[in-house]
Amino acid sequence: MQNLENLQIAIIGAGMGGLTTALALAKRGFKSIDVYENAQDLGFVGAGIQLAPNMARVLDGLGVWRRIEAEAVDITETSVRDGATDNELAHVELGYIEKTYGYKHMVGHRASLAGGLYEGCKKQPAIKFHFGINAEYVEFGSRPSFIAVPRKQGEVSFRVECDVLLAADGIKSLARQEMLKRLNVHTGVRDTNQAAYRIMIHKDKLKDDPELLALINSTRVTRWIGAKRHIIAYAVSNNTIYNLSTIQPDTNFAAATNATYTTKGSKSAMMQVFDDFCPMVKRLLNYVPEGEVCEWKLRVHDPLPTWVHENVALLGDACHPTLPHLAQGAAQAIEDGAVIAAALSRLPDTTPDSINKALRVYEKVRKSRAETLVEMAAASGRALHLGDGAAKEERDRQFAALRQGKGPVPDKWADADVQREIYGFDCIKVTEERFDEYFGQMDNTPRDSKLA
Repeated sequence: MQNLENLQIAIIGAGMGGLTTALALAKRGFKSIDVYENAQDLGFVGAGIQLAPNMARVLDGLGVWRRIEAEAVDITETSVRDGATDNELAHVELGYIEKTYGYKHMVGHRASLAGGLYEGCKKQPAIKFHFGINAEYVEFGSRPSFIAVPRKQGEVSFRVECDVLLAADGIKSLARQEMLKRLNVHTGVRDTNQAAYRIMIHKDKLKDDPELLALINSTRVTRWIGAKRHIIAYAVSNNTIYNLSTIQPDTNFAAATNATYTTKGSKSAMMQVFDDFCPMVKRLLNYVPEGEVCEWKLRVHDPLPTWVHENVALLGDACHPTLPHLAQGAAQAIEDGAVIAAALSRLPDTTPDSINKALRVYEKVRKSRAETLVEMAAASGRALHLGDGAAKEERDRQFAALRQGKGPVPDKWADADVQREIYGFDCIKVTEERFDEYFGQMDNTPRDSKLA
């Protein structure tokens, strides 16, 4: 039987979940970690991202948080406002976050987060990256495998075998499709009929507009809400870029739905979507250069009966894609990676049965939590997007009560009780403290085999 540290571990996908998993495994002493990524390189792009305390806790444990934190913005308050009038519906001070959870609530650029993780991985000799590789035809069993298909013309495909295969290949996950087919489970991606514009405006463009300059110089997250639409905005990159993410019906999405999830949007269509918002918001949106409107189609996946089959496990968007209303998508993928590494590091032996049981411990720690947050994010979006009528009146009554210090926040992201549930959970501590108990509860017949 081989030593634990010599287990051959393959990871499909080098997004937030894949990078965290690789780094966490290397930090736990594993020496053979191969990451296969579809892109030709990790030229990081994207927009702003919220760096919540539960994410920071994991990243700090991996030794990469301080670099990411140095480029981020500390958020001290959040303001929920009526899109049409800019009247404030709710205001929540966030200064207590660091005192309560040990880390500030920060926001940053997605490239800074991914870059920090990647730089951490490159310092680990155990991690090898393979770029420009499509992973196809996943096989399960005690030695899972897949066909690595190079994107570069003329290069020959080859089979990758390993002891543990971890699929962090996103909402379009081929590994998930193969797993569900193997288990005879019929479930799939669901269209939410929503889309998002992702917008970044550089500070120099706002220099002659004092009102907008005050926004980018602030440490506030602002959410403007309207019927079936909202905009959430905050400064990133040391207050040099103002990041806006919107949610709206996907009626303007330009590309065929089965072809892509992101497309170039129309600036005039975007302006029309928010035409009834206040002049300041419309002025802000008008700073977006023509041709730089990126529209992202929002999709989720029906809950899966299992994330694990034999010695293959799914993580991140491959098994729990979530809407952005709680700002927890990347954080939950990062928690997945940390828990997988913690579970595998506590293996009593390297038999296939034990590996499967350890992966099921990962699932036990993570699945119900992630799926709860997926539903909570969807519910928060529904509450924010109410149109006219009794339901909106009830939401506005809740906002009014909140201003008097009574009742919950309809915007769940800003609600202290929800924050306690999300930020107060230490996924690594739970895994380490409960591993023996959970591992002992697993019988020797892989649960997922009973699904077929």
